[in-house]
Order: sequence, then C-alpha cells, then structure tokens
Amino acid sequence: MNTCHYDKRMDFFYNQSNAQTEDDWSGAKLILMFCFGACCCLFIFISNMLVIAAVVKNKRFHYPFYYLLANLAAADFFSGIAYVYLMFHTGPVSKTLTVHKWFLRQGLLDTSMSASLANLLVIAVERHISIVRMRIHSNLAKRRVTCLILLIWGVAIFMGAVPTLGWNCICNITTCSSLAPIYSRSYLTFWTVSNLAVFLIMVVAYLRIYTYVQYKTNVLSPHTTGSISRKRTPIKLMKTVMTVLGAFVVCWTPGMVVLLLDGLNCTSCGLQPFKRWFLLLALMNSIMNPIIYSYKDEEMWRTFKSMICCFIYTGKRRSSRFPSTVHSTRSNDTSSYYLDDLATQLPPEKVP
Repeated sequence: MNTCHYDKRMDFFYNQSNAQTEDDWSGAKLILMFCFGACCCLFIFISNMLVIAAVVKNKRFHYPFYYLLANLAAADFFSGIAYVYLMFHTGPVSKTLTVHKWFLRQGLLDTSMSASLANLLVIAVERHISIVRMRIHSNLAKRRVTCLILLIWGVAIFMGAVPTLGWNCICNITTCSSLAPIYSRSYLTFWTVSNLAVFLIMVVAYLRIYTYVQYKTNVLSPHTTGSISRKRTPIKLMKTVMTVLGAFVVCWTPGMVVLLLDGLNCTSCGLQPFKRWFLLLALMNSIMNPIIYSYKDEEMWRTFKSMICCFIYTGKRRSSRFPSTVHSTRSNDTSSYYLDDLATQLPPEKVP
C-alpha cells in the first residue's frame, strides 16, 4: 500500500527526485534574477493594463476580436502575478515550501499558460467565423463573448488545479517528475502532448484562414474601390494574430518539449540546466504581446500614446497636439471603409 506524504516539505521531494538546480539560486545570482524578473513583471503589468484600457476607451475596439485580445492581455497580466509569486518562492525557499504552497506556485503558472492558449484558440474560432462571412469582425453578441471569456478562465483554472485535485505523485513517489517533484510523470506527458497538439492545430488553422483571406482579397480587389491599404485590412489583422500566435509557440514550445522529455523519464537528457532559461523564455511571451499589438496595429499605438499623454498631463488643458483618438474623425481606421467597399459587391443577403 502506497504512503501519502502531504505532511512533508518540498525538500523531501526534491531529494527524492535528485533535483539539484534549486541550491545555486542564491547570493548575487538570485538577486540579479530577482531584479531582472521584477523589471519584466513591472513592464507586463503596465503594458497589458494599457492594452485593456485601450480596448475599453477606444470605441473602434468594441468588437469581439478586441474583447478577446483584451482577455489575452488579462491572461498575460495574470502571468505577471504568477511570476511575482514564483520569484518570492524560488531558490533556497523552494525546499522550505509546503506541498500546498508549491501546488499554488505551479498552479498559477499553469493557469496563466492555459488561459493564453485557450484565448488564442477562441480567437481562431472568431476569426474563422468573421472570414467565412466576409466581415472584418464577427457579429457575436456581447453576452456570448462574455460567456466565452468565462469559459476560457474556467478551463484555465481547472487545468491549473488538476494536480491539486489528485493527479500527482504524493502517494506514489516512484512516479514523480524530476523538474516538477510532486507532479506525476504521466500528468506531465498528458499536459505537454495536449498543449503541443493544440499548438499544431492552431498553426494549421491560422495558416488556412490567412490563405483564404489572401485569396478572397485578391479576387475582390479588381472589383472594389478604395485604396490598396483598405482592401488589405483583413490581412493586416490576420498578420497581427499570427505574429502573436508565433511568439506564443516560440516562447512556450522549448519548455513544453523539456517537460515532455521529463514526463517520458529521459534520465540521460540533462534537462535540469535548461529549466530556468525556458521559464524566462516563457516570461518573455507576456512582454512581447503588448509590443506586437502596438507595432502591428496603428490604431492601438495611437490610443496608447493618447492615454500616456493624458496621464502625463493630467490636470492640464489638453493641447491640440494630442488629439483624442476616440473621437478623431481623421483616424485611418480602415475597417468601415473595407466593409463599405465589400458591401457594394455582395448580394443583398450577404451585406453585413
């Protein structure tokens, strides 16, 4: 009969799994990593709050796609919280943690990752709906979008809590992972394989959607009026989404592969030295997303600048050099132009 070890501290499980990398997270190296992590988390908090505020403030972002993009920013914000908690519970502190605190530490990271992945999957569905109906934005009702957002977080929290609910190795330490000392190797294998499978599905789906958009745009271009930039608005939007997806896959796949090898009990792979660096790479994803939004979406960047200027010059009369992007009639938002051009070419029942 297996004995459960819920009353043990984490040093017991680290010793059982021969995880030795935690001991050298001390001294100057730990302080340096703490300062770097603190700067990264501060940027994550500020930049993703700007994304959420921009979607709320700018009426041109009041569409399902941007609501889901704001929710993705919320997932990145949550990942910042998870990393802050991790910073205060890593290094020599790791071995002094109780089982429940360690579950909380890892559960926060798993939840943030699952929320981001689920968001990207739902955005893929939203993009497919809008593209098939030949629209820039889908006509999903706000109530349905709200339900989707709640579903995303429900799934994410459940995935983060699965080891706590029982799929762990506390009662059978022979099945414990090396990188995650109280996670069962079977759970790590399931978690990584399922995530990598979703990665592959989304990459294929976005490539097909992008190909379809490009094809339809090229077909309609000779028959529509307006500038080329207006006609290519759907492609620009898809490029933004695909860049976000690409950054997510690049930042998370190495860590997923390492965890998969650990789940398959690859004792000769020498995985321990890579653990911390791939975790930092995953942290970079939450930093990159707001940069991608502002670089790829001109309207988002203008809204950022407007909010920053308003914050800096709070209490002062707004100068004409900083016009509001929300009410500006000169903003080159191209969505409505593209829809107008397209509507003139479609049968009455196809007009949005």
